Amino acid sequence: MTKPVYSKTPSNPEKSCKSRGSNLRIHFKNTRESAMAIKGMLLTRAKAYLNNVLAHRECIPFRRFKGGVGRTGQAKIFGTSQGRWPKKSVEHILSLLQNAEANAEAKGLNVQKLKIAHVQVQRAQQQRRRTYRAHGRINPYMCSPSTVEFILTEVEKAVPKPAEESTQKKKSVATQEISA
Repeated sequence: MTKPVYSKTPSNPEKSCKSRGSNLRIHFKNTRESAMAIKGMLLTRAKAYLNNVLAHRECIPFRRFKGGVGRTGQAKIFGTSQGRWPKKSVEHILSLLQNAEANAEAKGLNVQKLKIAHVQVQRAQQQRRRTYRAHGRINPYMCSPSTVEFILTEVEKAVPKPAEESTQKKKSVATQEISA
């Protein structure tokens, strides 16, 4: 088996870790919505959020693939009304995050400061089955697997922006220089 190729390289490879699952038998649409919900979160918050989804305390907001998705009040905090609790996708994403956490510990990174910097979910090759219909017909019965990749980066301490003079003072200084 070949080495997996990630779609993006982290800006600081020493301070980041990766995790990837290829051809996972989990629905692409549910997995895409679940992954986008945790993008940008800290690792600890993402794991707590996904565990809350499994316990039906929080929902995954459905934004793109939302046709026929029911409404729930739990989606209000995300600015939408449609949401679900996709159990199988969430369990696979949790296992990938756990793998990324183990990779970070092996690299010696601080797990409490890890942030999900990159998430990508792609459709994998469909697997073919058949279903038998009335009058001797046969129709395809295909699944929609996914390939998921995560890149987690250690958040560095934010450097405060130096206090600058107000823009009016700058303008007045500039006008004084011109007049002089």
